[in-house]
Amino acid sequence: MRHAPAVRDRITRNAVSIGLATGVYAVSFGVLAVAAGATVAQTCAMSALAFTGASQFSFVSVIAAGGGPGAALGPALLLGARNGIYAISLKAILRGGFARHALDAHLVIDESTALAQAQSEVPRQRRAFHAAAAAVFVCWNAGTLLGALAGSGLGDPRDFGLDAIFPAVFLALLAPQLRRPGAKPAAIGGALIAVALLPIAAPGVPVMASVLAAVPVLLLRRRVLAR
Repeated sequence: MRHAPAVRDRITRNAVSIGLATGVYAVSFGVLAVAAGATVAQTCAMSALAFTGASQFSFVSVIAAGGGPGAALGPALLLGARNGIYAISLKAILRGGFARHALDAHLVIDESTALAQAQSEVPRQRRAFHAAAAAVFVCWNAGTLLGALAGSGLGDPRDFGLDAIFPAVFLALLAPQLRRPGAKPAAIGGALIAVALLPIAAPGVPVMASVLAAVPVLLLRRRVLAR
């Protein structure tokens, strides 16, 4: 137990470091969201209520390309669905009544899950989860506000090449997933579907349709594992 303060300090330091790094990333989201046509208030509301960076970047990228909210919502929900899987893995860590679970559910993100799972004991996991979630929430929303305020005075984003950042960020979010088994064939198939639909489909639809490429890959993997 004498090592407990040192463990708490280390968890706090790690959480603050993660939060600050995420805050810097949030500045770019604020700039890009305003460049896509959102107001400062709308941009800040998205970060506070959605609070999942990948989905937020996906949503504004489709809007920036000319798609409607319906087309933008599909890819954003697909990217956000992984948080539900994270929540299952955190079931033994998070406790409390309905209100506490509802709050914790909003805080289940990549960073809070990763820092929690890196600990060896449940009390430390619980502390790490809440420390990371609090740090990221504060820094993410502060960074979003700063970026949105800065972006509102930039003028036409195309003059600064910001229109090219949306697809670049989206690809950067997806790139780490290529290390998973079966991800590369699914990615190639999805890219082919998206490219084929680009000339004829509304913005956002090619991204949603590209998910279909994962179906045969999943079926093949299930067949291989069943042998």
